[in-house]
Amino acid sequence: MSDGSVNTQTHVGFGAYLIVPENTPLEAFETLHVKVKKFTQTSSTKLELQTLLWALNEVKDFEEEIMIYTDSQNIITLPSRRERFERNGYATKQKKIHEHAALYQVFYRVMDEMKCSLMKVKGHKQAFDKDVIDRYFTLVDRASREALRKSSL
Repeated sequence: MSDGSVNTQTHVGFGAYLIVPENTPLEAFETLHVKVKKFTQTSSTKLELQTLLWALNEVKDFEEEIMIYTDSQNIITLPSRRERFERNGYATKQKKIHEHAALYQVFYRVMDEMKCSLMKVKGHKQAFDKDVIDRYFTLVDRASREALRKSSL
């Protein structure tokens, strides 16, 4: 699971991720450790991707398939946009190279090298509507927002 929070005025953001091994009992919920990292000169879209790539780099030696849970619509749609990006040389309709082209290329390379699947999480659900995955995602969301808030003090 990965998420990020960014201050749009300072372009500083904090990305967070959590590794939840398969079949982790719900009782272990409180013992899981969310990792947080600061990113500068970023935006919300860029931060989500930077955070995911950082997390995947941290677990690059995992042999098992990695299920990635994110609330980033951009990340979820990247696989379906790959062919068009590559066909157009990552250029926009205005013939400029997409501002995140380098990150997208790294994303595609990492996804080719690792066994990963993407799953969309609807962020900020009401407590009564949350399942186990949502509860884990809340930990990541809170960690990134809290780190950003503390950095602004």
